[in-house]
Amino acid sequence: MSLPAGPYRTRIKFCGMTRAADVDAAVLLGVDLVGFVLVPASPRYVTADHAESLRQRLPPGVASVALFKDASDADVAAALSQFRPDWLQFHGRETADFCGRWNTPYLRAVAMRDTAIDLVAEAAAHPGAAALLLDGHAPGEMGGSGQAFDWARARTDIGRPLFVAGGLDAGNVAQAVAQAWPYAVDVSSGIESAPGIKDSGKMADFVAAVREADARRMPQPPNRS
Repeated sequence: MSLPAGPYRTRIKFCGMTRAADVDAAVLLGVDLVGFVLVPASPRYVTADHAESLRQRLPPGVASVALFKDASDADVAAALSQFRPDWLQFHGRETADFCGRWNTPYLRAVAMRDTAIDLVAEAAAHPGAAALLLDGHAPGEMGGSGQAFDWARARTDIGRPLFVAGGLDAGNVAQAVAQAWPYAVDVSSGIESAPGIKDSGKMADFVAAVREADARRMPQPPNRS
């Protein structure tokens, strides 16, 4: 599955999904990607077989994403023997070789709390990544922490799509879209009532805020460095 093209529509990824009702709500709201956290240390952890049962609720056109962080070869292989996601997402110290060996497109997460991060260098280090996912956490930490970063830093032309994550909610996502002009926005804690428990009202408000921001987009994206 390739990243869809098209102007003036920010793609939306809901991550940390654990319940069938939340997956169904995301589908009805028109979300583009749904993420499942296969990291046992995370409060949003789901087993591979549960992730697969939730994935099977997704219609064509809604992509599933499996999130890993510093998992072993054996752990990833075992997970993918039960769960068949459209995308992988790596949040740890995984090498480009490791990320690319699973014959599945992948998103490479970048910890933007490190203000010295060079996105051009990060993209060059992962030439096989379909996109970079910019998250607000510090290196070595999990995503889903609710920490934002300076969205203007996403105005970097790496020749591939950029996802913006970290600290997003219905109250600030329009500003993130206006400042970063990202390919996609990724939200987890900002649509929850508790870790892993999504709030239907917050989910709907988030999608509405993104669509309103898209309607106000300028004819050309902001200058990228």
